[in-house]
Amino acid sequence: MRTQVAIIGGGPAGMLLGQLLHVSGIESVVLERKNRDYVLSRIRAGVLEQGLVDLMDQAGCGDRMRREGIKHDSTLIAYGDQMFDVDFVAHSGRSVMIYGQTELTRDLYDARAAVGAPLIEDVEDVQVIDSDGDSPSVSYRKDGVNYRIHCDFIAGCDGFHGVSRQSIPATIRREYEKVYPFGWLGILSETPPVNEALIYANSDRGFALCSMRNPKLSRYYIQCCQEDRVEDWADEAFWAELKRRLPADVADVLVTGPSIEKSIAPLRSFVCEPMRWGRLFLCGDAAHIVPPTGAKGLNTAASDVRYLFDAIAKFYDGDQAGIDGYSARALARVWKVERFSWWFSSLMHRFPDQTEFDLKMQRAELDFLRDSPAAQAAFAQNYVGLPY
Repeated sequence: MRTQVAIIGGGPAGMLLGQLLHVSGIESVVLERKNRDYVLSRIRAGVLEQGLVDLMDQAGCGDRMRREGIKHDSTLIAYGDQMFDVDFVAHSGRSVMIYGQTELTRDLYDARAAVGAPLIEDVEDVQVIDSDGDSPSVSYRKDGVNYRIHCDFIAGCDGFHGVSRQSIPATIRREYEKVYPFGWLGILSETPPVNEALIYANSDRGFALCSMRNPKLSRYYIQCCQEDRVEDWADEAFWAELKRRLPADVADVLVTGPSIEKSIAPLRSFVCEPMRWGRLFLCGDAAHIVPPTGAKGLNTAASDVRYLFDAIAKFYDGDQAGIDGYSARALARVWKVERFSWWFSSLMHRFPDQTEFDLKMQRAELDFLRDSPAAQAAFAQNYVGLPY
């Protein structure tokens, strides 16, 4: 098989890149190791920066998002029984949109199916071949038969555990990582959100987050121990602990109910450099991970996709500068996003080795953010998304 761009990974990054290429007349094939139903069963974040919203429109996939997404102009930050609002529009002129990653990915799958663009699911043993030469290819096995795709470029959108990053020689790539000493226990429930805005809460019992997917579907998280298992947390125990971490007036109006999904996510910060090896380009979790505080994972993958799509489109117009500069351009934004996610995580969580001094500094930082328009402006500009 021959195509212009072979995309490894059928998550939102790979599917968005494929759709952007399609509307620009550039051929691609997407390889996914699971099937559509599995991919769409994964529950992920749902805060979209304006840049990602615009990319969905550019890809021709934004109609349902525009109808069903919830525009958010601010967020609430709570600590103790205090709570204050950070107005995104007042401080940055932009807002964010609440629209579940699962639904965004569904829209991209539907769009690819509608145009009949190649998507090969349930593939095994994917290998990147000769990516540092002029004739790269990707091999894979499906139903016991071996196949090979010859291409101009390979986009590695296959996540942290995928083959793409490992295909860059160990002597070339450098990896930076911070593992956080806790996780997030999250539940999805068919209950109305406790507030029309997202609430990020710092308490002496640990972090909590109140978010939503739609007016009847809520997503809640609490900081938990690394050793905790989902089975350790009955729904009743989760709701009781969440209430303890929220201001009293919020906890009093929280509507609880049975969970329809429950999971624990570890937290890490991770960056791989470079994000390019020859004609192989890394996008999203294949190259970097952020803790979910601030909802930057999907959005940073989208900025990678934007840079890579622009570079490939210009290449076929005779300009190779974008290809040559992709890694440096993407990493410049990635590290700024990593900084914000690390800072916000450090501000809102309890760490096992924090001293009394550390806790006083954390409280002073929260007071400063509450009282300083300049600090709120910096927060808002990062939260709604740095420019591409």
